[in-house]
Amino acid sequence: MRRKDREITDMIEIINILKNCNTLRIAMNGENYPYMVPVSFGLEVINDTLTLYFHCAKEGTKLDHIHGNANVCFESDIFLGYEKTARGITTRYRSVIGFGRCILVEDSNEILYGMCSITSHCGFSDYPVDNCPELQHTNIYKIEVDSITGKNNLPAGLKERND
Repeated sequence: MRRKDREITDMIEIINILKNCNTLRIAMNGENYPYMVPVSFGLEVINDTLTLYFHCAKEGTKLDHIHGNANVCFESDIFLGYEKTARGITTRYRSVIGFGRCILVEDSNEILYGMCSITSHCGFSDYPVDNCPELQHTNIYKIEVDSITGKNNLPAGLKERND
């Protein structure tokens, strides 16, 4: 990372950024071009190991690419606004970028766990996912994260924001 002064390496801070993000963008190898999709997501951290969950249909371009190569890159961010500075205009933000392997969840208990993780992250922790009629038409995937880093450009005086 070129701007080491903006780098975030603390895993707790990175997780807090993810917890405050609404959308995860997943990039994968396409046929002629990279392919990226925004998804709703949930997350789990066990012993400093991060796993991200997302749901999707049981077929489609995204799955074709994942099945061709399960290695993915992902990104999520919080846009805080634009600000005039002495040198011009800057964007204030907090973001994460990571790499991992995308895996279809096949265990019925983990499918429910992954879906609960997603609905909780979206603000619906009381939603009864086990009674959801669409669950039979839905795949749950997880990204086992190999590496992740964060970056921010916060206003002066606000160097850390753990929500």
